[in-house]
Amino acid sequence: MSVSEDRTVQPATAPAPVSSIADPAPLGLAAFALTTFLLSSKNAGWMTHATGSAWLGFAFAYGGLAQLLAGMWEFRRGNTFGSTAFGTFGAFWIGLALWAELVANPAVAGIAKAPSTAAATVASLNHDLGWITLAFAIVTIYLLILTSQVNVIIFLVFLGLFVTLVILAIGNFDAGSALLPTGTIKIGGYLGLITALLAFYASAAGVAAGMGGKLQFPVGRALIS
Repeated sequence: MSVSEDRTVQPATAPAPVSSIADPAPLGLAAFALTTFLLSSKNAGWMTHATGSAWLGFAFAYGGLAQLLAGMWEFRRGNTFGSTAFGTFGAFWIGLALWAELVANPAVAGIAKAPSTAAATVASLNHDLGWITLAFAIVTIYLLILTSQVNVIIFLVFLGLFVTLVILAIGNFDAGSALLPTGTIKIGGYLGLITALLAFYASAAGVAAGMGGKLQFPVGRALIS
């Protein structure tokens, strides 16, 4: 007697792939916040007993490189907004630091050799900063509009950043040959400090959400959903 067995093999259901990349947004926000805090403290006139260049190294390493890396990780996670925002402002800090090292510092050093050019040199540097901040204000305005679909705290970060950049652009265009921050630039500095604090809070909220513990920070719902 023979026995035949029909065996049907059911294909195993593959589990959905889980991203092994943690949320890079808290890192990007912290990098942005810290570097903004340092430069805004200078603009606000708080660093009277410091060199005023404390922001420079961190513009390369933290606000620049770390934030740029956060943007690249957002690409990996498929987050178009996050990759654009962090990539843009990571590059902003690297570019600003390079401008300071390659353009501003040599120009100021050259004043010692030709003191009669001091006023024109400083005025041209202030106008450079005016154009830089104006250009990034243009980028920031459409990112600000789109943050209305994220949450309230991110919207406030970009709102503060946009207003800060506009005030700094006006202040630098109007600064003439002033080497120290003018009244308008100081206002921009204080607005930048507020923006930095908002970004620190947003970063902390992101870290808490990623940890999944009981301690969470409210960020508000999207204004447009």
